[in-house]
Order: sequence, then C-alpha cells, then structure tokens
Amino acid sequence: MDAPLFTGSQKSRLRGLGQHLEASLKLGRGGLTPAFFEELQRQLHARELVKLRFLGADRDERATFFARIASEGRCACVGAVGHTALFYRANPDPALRRITVPE
Repeated sequence: MDAPLFTGSQKSRLRGLGQHLEASLKLGRGGLTPAFFEELQRQLHARELVKLRFLGADRDERATFFARIASEGRCACVGAVGHTALFYRANPDPALRRITVPE
C-alpha cells in the first residue's frame, strides 16, 4: 500500500494539528525494531496523527528513518523539524476517523 500524497494545504493543516501534540513515540538507540512498528501501528489506528521524537540521530539518519517509517508503517510523513516528525494515516473505517483532511 502506497502512502497517500497530500497537497501543501493538507500537510499544513495536519502540521497545525500536530503542533498541539506531545511526542507519543520516541526512537532511541534500539532503532526501528518490530516492537517500534507494532506501537506505531497501534497509535496510528487510535489517533491517526502521531508525533515522533528522534533521540541521538543525526540529520542523515533521521531522513533515512522518515522514509523507512513511512514505507514500513504504511503512513505518510507530513512534516519534520529537527528531531521531531509527524506521521499520519487515516483510519480505514470512516466512522472512526478523528481527523478530517480537506480535499
């Protein structure tokens, strides 16, 4: 499943919502483990928008992590600043969606 492509205004809306979130996942020395991806899936299903904080990773590592997380996590990276990134995936059940992304 490919991650959805968002327009600039859609990403801007999601980043605006993300500003009010605390980082709910932290990626440290353990790296991208199966347990990390299980927790990411759980949080994406529950919240749709997840803020992730990278601990101790340099800029190049973070860029690689963003792409890998989006691909393996079946979600989209909608914004990244410094050691923080924001990932989004709409709930597959329209009745359970918490965030509306305008067309």
